Amino acid sequence: MTKHCYIHGFGSFAPAKVLTNHDLEKFVDTNDEWIRTRTGIEERHVVEEGQCTSDLVTEAAKVALADAGIGAEALTHILVATCTPDAYCPNTACVVEDKLGIKGAMALDMNAACSGFVYGLQVACGLTAVSEDTTILLSGGETLTTRLNWEDRNTCVLFGDAAGAVVISAKQTPGSAKVVDIELSSDGSLRDLLTIAGGGSSVPYKLNQPVPAEHFVMMQGREVFKHAVRSMAGICETLLTRNGMTASDVDLLIPHQANIRIIEAVGKKLEIESEKVFVNLNKFGNTSAASIPLALADAKRQGLLKPGMRVLLTTFGGGFTWGSALLEF
Repeated sequence: MTKHCYIHGFGSFAPAKVLTNHDLEKFVDTNDEWIRTRTGIEERHVVEEGQCTSDLVTEAAKVALADAGIGAEALTHILVATCTPDAYCPNTACVVEDKLGIKGAMALDMNAACSGFVYGLQVACGLTAVSEDTTILLSGGETLTTRLNWEDRNTCVLFGDAAGAVVISAKQTPGSAKVVDIELSSDGSLRDLLTIAGGGSSVPYKLNQPVPAEHFVMMQGREVFKHAVRSMAGICETLLTRNGMTASDVDLLIPHQANIRIIEAVGKKLEIESEKVFVNLNKFGNTSAASIPLALADAKRQGLLKPGMRVLLTTFGGGFTWGSALLEF
């Protein structure tokens, strides 16, 4: 990257309702031991009826704005990464803008599934390169539990609801994190391995038609696992090499929180010690586009993001999409 952008505030929000593995045992053919050993997940947060993605993003945004020390009126752009928007139209970013009590910002949704936040990071940096006076709210928010087939035990145990947000500008300030570099990729030929197809133009609805299985998350888990590990590790290596670095120069790896076995496999491929790999998957499950910003905010709350640290982000999602970003605190 020839020009850098900076992150000034971190925020996250998860619904109050918690669904544990033991809760799932009551209505899904599964058990706590099976879920924990195969996924690393112990519990996940679930929206209440009437609670939507914009609600979660708005709350995360308020925390990020407070952490950055600015008001919502300072925002010039609102970017929301999500594959579970409030509606097809209007976009969720416009709803968030209204809930923050402001008008006039550029408001845009982006969908790269679980990779949405890291994809959005490059969009935000591009916007700051065009105009140095921009102040951007970049968020990732999902209500994936509303798109789960609770009869499919292979997918319904994996996902949770949450949002994360950051404030980005072209100006460096004390305590800000520099976005050093970003690398993104995709492979649309693998799109059918992870989908929520129902309702789109390829699987349209008719009035009063029963809701089909395609409306919910459908995933070929073994294939996704294989591609996720290879792609996340590979793109990290590409990014590090371009910046004259190796994995030994990384102080903290924050991977997409999808599955503990994926996280461990990526860390092993990169030869990064487990104590340098951030994990909060056990408390939130896979929150898709919210995963990385939620983890960043969580890591900051835990005092893990210290000045001088190099933090490597990596993600993988439906599409397939994947990416990596290097931050310097």
